[in-house]
Amino acid sequence: MINLLMGEFKRTWIQFLRYPAEVIGGVIIITSVFYGLFISAQYMAGPAIAFGDRLDAIVVGYVLWTLVIFIVNDVATNLQLEAQTGTLEQVFLSPFGASRVFLARAIASLGLRLTLILTILLIIMGITGSRIQFPLALVLPLVTLLLAAYGLAFVMGACALIFKRVQQVLGIFQFALLFLLAAPTEDWRGPARAFANGLPMIPSTGLLRDLMARGAGLDWGQMGVAIANGLLYFALGMVVFGWAERQAKRRGTLGGY
Repeated sequence: MINLLMGEFKRTWIQFLRYPAEVIGGVIIITSVFYGLFISAQYMAGPAIAFGDRLDAIVVGYVLWTLVIFIVNDVATNLQLEAQTGTLEQVFLSPFGASRVFLARAIASLGLRLTLILTILLIIMGITGSRIQFPLALVLPLVTLLLAAYGLAFVMGACALIFKRVQQVLGIFQFALLFLLAAPTEDWRGPARAFANGLPMIPSTGLLRDLMARGAGLDWGQMGVAIANGLLYFALGMVVFGWAERQAKRRGTLGGY
């Protein structure tokens, strides 16, 4: 497994060196979209607007949504590219197994993704005046968010294995995730809060907003919910991906496109 991880790290680094314009362009586009929304909100609300900590919460939600989109698209996009280039069957014939290969590939690209997200966050903070905090405790809810995000990534990968083309599904899914991650679900109470805790990544997102935007301490009770949520969706993603792999092999459509 160590050799597999090292190989995927090398592959990710080579791709970054060969196609830096794509990465830089993505940073510019994502930052420009948020800045356009920010300027529009300022124009509609007038010069006397005071966002307060709401701006910080919005910035955290937008940046987390960007990170999740990178992750969720990762497995499905890689599967489609492998199918188009005719190398998908080689991945599934690997002694490590397809799920381990794509998981190692996702872990290898995580460092680059986090670096890009931090760059985008710093740029947004500079142009909007937002004051995001970075307490050490944010690592814990961030890990649970990544677990749930990778679980969803493998669900989308399973869809790519079965249906082959899932670009439109991914597009719709991105808007659904934007609503989930941008809504202030941590302020919900009663049945609505219980419902939100069952949705993917929502407990982790609320904790990260509290820590980074509001300066609150870590709620350990909610942290337990976030851990359960992350593990549940990660396990679900691996199970669904395994089922899709077996179905594709049984139908003989693994390498088809």
